Amino acid sequence: MSENILEIKDLTLGVTERDGSMAVAVDHISFEVRAGEILGIVGESGCGKSLTVMSLMGLLREDVKALEGQILFQGEDLLAVSEERRREINGKDMSIIYQEPMTSLNPLMRIERQVAEPLRLHGSYSREELHQKALALLTEVGIQDPEACLRAYPHQLSGGMRQRVMIAMATICSPRILLADEPTTALDVTTQAHVLDLLKRINREYGTAILFISHDLGVINRICDRVLVMYAGKIVEAGTNRDILDAPCHEYTRGLIRSIPTRDRKGKELPSIPGRVPSVEDPKEPCPFAPRCRRAMEICHREAPACTRIDQDHIACCHLC
Repeated sequence: MSENILEIKDLTLGVTERDGSMAVAVDHISFEVRAGEILGIVGESGCGKSLTVMSLMGLLREDVKALEGQILFQGEDLLAVSEERRREINGKDMSIIYQEPMTSLNPLMRIERQVAEPLRLHGSYSREELHQKALALLTEVGIQDPEACLRAYPHQLSGGMRQRVMIAMATICSPRILLADEPTTALDVTTQAHVLDLLKRINREYGTAILFISHDLGVINRICDRVLVMYAGKIVEAGTNRDILDAPCHEYTRGLIRSIPTRDRKGKELPSIPGRVPSVEDPKEPCPFAPRCRRAMEICHREAPACTRIDQDHIACCHLC
């Protein structure tokens, strides 16, 4: 059994509503990220994916609180550590790549200073050493003219180059785990493929574990070893890439797969899941997907489904399983 770099146990996140009450946004989720693997979390917008990732980095908004559970990074509960200890971990042992680099990079700061910032915070290097390390890393992530890139400001780079810069920043301290929050959403298909190949190479060559967040099962299929399917703050299905894509059990997972564009559907309207993801404030049924499920039964509206183990790594929380 592989070592677990990260273990999430019964994590529950609440959002403070206008009347001061607390609504549950992420509901008792548990999973682990194993050393050297790429684990994907997939689901529509509003399912709680990004909120989960922000909680792992300790970057939750003031109105969002961890109500229960543990986040164990190499056995250390990140919900119980001091702010000083958290700063030691963030950027050095655990790093994040955001969805939109233009809003994550400082527009008034040259790329060199931003790429080298994690090393400056977590090490002791001369200016020349920082320059050489930043130069080498930009070369490694595929920047064609790294010297010019180091002198540039973020607005002078293309979207793909900015995302490569973000990957360089996130990996310059050789973290044990990389959190990627929909890092390819704003990119064109060709650039997206290059970024995914780059992340796979980082995972393969350096053994960096990656937690990859996406709403696109096609992207998840291309990069991940295991997949968690998330809906309305719950993990509804989990398994290997092949388990989820070849033998999905939960009707929500099946709906996501049906909506993937394929060559044989060219020119045809893609199937979609009716309805929408319930918001945090909406009352939820025992099975939160029941109102949208085309195969919902009477029991789905009155009793929460238990999680059924289908295979060694494959579980699903659905009465139909």
